[in-house]
Amino acid sequence: MADTEGERRPAGELEASVLAALWSAGTPLSAAQVRAAISQDLARTTVATLLTRLHEKGIVDRRPAGRGFVYFPVQDEHGLTARRMHRELDQVGGDRSMVLARFVEGLSPHDEAELRRLLEEGSG
Repeated sequence: MADTEGERRPAGELEASVLAALWSAGTPLSAAQVRAAISQDLARTTVATLLTRLHEKGIVDRRPAGRGFVYFPVQDEHGLTARRMHRELDQVGGDRSMVLARFVEGLSPHDEAELRRLLEEGSG
């Protein structure tokens, strides 16, 4: 398991924990406050590095506070997921319509109906 001493946790898991702490706080947090809010026992430098990487990716923003920064998410969880979906679609080198068709094929009937509703609502 990743929690065993000496083993590394996936970066995505750690980033998700940091983002969850920022979203639930509803207010900007310092690296120390993020560290205290997450369940993993991480070094201060690890949390600071994760926050810096999230800032470089444009997922969180920061502002000066005291001798450091406080961090806050740029988007909510839903907005971030949509952003990732757009990024994946933008990386398609070939037929975007084929990728979208495969995506729709994989949707549950409920999700497909919701997507249709949203598309109709947006084109009205």
